[in-house]
Amino acid sequence: MPLEDFAGEADRCSQCSYCKWIPFDHVKSWRFAKNCPSIAYHNFNSYSARGRYAVTRSLLRGQVEYTDTLRRIIFTCLACGSCDVSCKICRYNLEPLEMVRELKFRAVEDGQGLEAHRAVVESLNREQNTMSQPRARRGDWADELDVPRLPKDKAEIVFHAGCRSSYDPQLQATARAAVTLLRDVGVNVGIMGERELCCGGRVYAMGYREEFARFAQANVKAWASAGVKMVVTSCADGYHAFKRLYPRLGLQVEVLHTVELLARLIEDGKLKFRSPVPMMVTYHDPCHLGRQGEPFVPWNGVEKKIFNQIIVYEPKRPRYNGAWGVYDPPRQVLRSIPGLELVEMERIQEHSWCCGAGGGVREAYPEFSLWTAGERIAEAWATGAEALVTSCPWCERNFMDANGASGEPMPVYDIVDLVQKAML
Repeated sequence: MPLEDFAGEADRCSQCSYCKWIPFDHVKSWRFAKNCPSIAYHNFNSYSARGRYAVTRSLLRGQVEYTDTLRRIIFTCLACGSCDVSCKICRYNLEPLEMVRELKFRAVEDGQGLEAHRAVVESLNREQNTMSQPRARRGDWADELDVPRLPKDKAEIVFHAGCRSSYDPQLQATARAAVTLLRDVGVNVGIMGERELCCGGRVYAMGYREEFARFAQANVKAWASAGVKMVVTSCADGYHAFKRLYPRLGLQVEVLHTVELLARLIEDGKLKFRSPVPMMVTYHDPCHLGRQGEPFVPWNGVEKKIFNQIIVYEPKRPRYNGAWGVYDPPRQVLRSIPGLELVEMERIQEHSWCCGAGGGVREAYPEFSLWTAGERIAEAWATGAEALVTSCPWCERNFMDANGASGEPMPVYDIVDLVQKAML
């Protein structure tokens, strides 16, 4: 929906400031009570969802012009969706996450996108990845594996490694481990190799929806041509794109995150652990797997008012409040590993603090991005855990880059890494 459709929401925002905090009944301490990294870091109202509604209203009324400050306000949103969850606790009829996305789209359409983001888009258009790496090397991470390469070979399930895992030398081992684990227990999985394309989700979060749509359509077409029935990915960004964004374009694909498939295999007795992993860990819920990992529900309705006051929707509009994200499977996998103890941070599941890598912030505002990751690492240390575990390569990369900046570095693992340890 165009930015103009959010004019009513901008007027209805009651300035309650819920968008700055996790819901109050979930607060366990003042130290870890905030939910929006942008407002927490910049400490100025315009950097909150509440403030960005005001920015939207001013832009639509022609009361402000683009400046460096205005662009920073728009593009320092991580698009993590935490404000969206908190807003829905007290206000049913506001969609701050969608509003900020449209704000970014409008800025890009007006020629006000960021140079750092344009470089990513140029890489995407030139090499079909966001990492400025040669497309021909995208499948190199799997050279040591005996795995079908589609479409030359056949497989019912395709493992989508994603841009980060395909090209990041420190994370490629996790992608190899995921494919190896699945094939060892009899899953008919293959890869696209150098034919794999970016999911498009990261440039969508930067404001480039046309590029996203083009890659979404190309991916679905490639999978259909290869006879793929299911996509499995270890990347939360890719999961969110396939599960939540592709259906908006009418593109349907069955998708599972690796942790969902591992949890199924453990429950079915097909994946059994042999070695204990004596370690206390805490788990970070990636934004795009957790609160934004809810399935897409199509809606085509209208907004109405009762007695010209109370907003209602006919038919009832889907309410994405984050509650139905992917939370249980990763915890089920961790609790199944012998010797492993899981302790939780204060902000978890739909109220999880962002890793700082999303929304184009890592690319354009690295200092802010790493500060956000550092806050999460501090929260992880506060649990008494020995290591931080997640299920997204972008989260893992950002934590690794921020590690040790303000104290002792904390070991960071992907869930797949720990599963592999328990299989030895």
